[in-house]
Amino acid sequence: MQQLSKDMQAITDAISREDWQRVKKSAHKIAHHAKPPVTEKQKIISFAGERFSIFKRSDQKTHLTAIELEQIASEKNVSLVIDTFAKLQKTCQGCHQEFRKPFKKHFYGKE
Repeated sequence: MQQLSKDMQAITDAISREDWQRVKKSAHKIAHHAKPPVTEKQKIISFAGERFSIFKRSDQKTHLTAIELEQIASEKNVSLVIDTFAKLQKTCQGCHQEFRKPFKKHFYGKE
């Protein structure tokens, strides 16, 4: 998650500089981010239980939107890039609102 956050910040900076290659590179990294180790993934699946399908759909939406952003950045259309990036931010935020607090509490004892 920390790397995803850095990549999102990199996109924000790249958009402001109209650095489309960097937007593409960061979006690609988000779309193809590393999967958690098997043991960690099993813990997440176990904790999420019936809600794991919701988590998985949210993750898939993020991947697909990041791929879309990567492709759109090639067009160098600022408005379209910003709109697609906003869509990507919404996919991230939706998942965070649903899962971040209970995950942090369960796995790290933090509110």
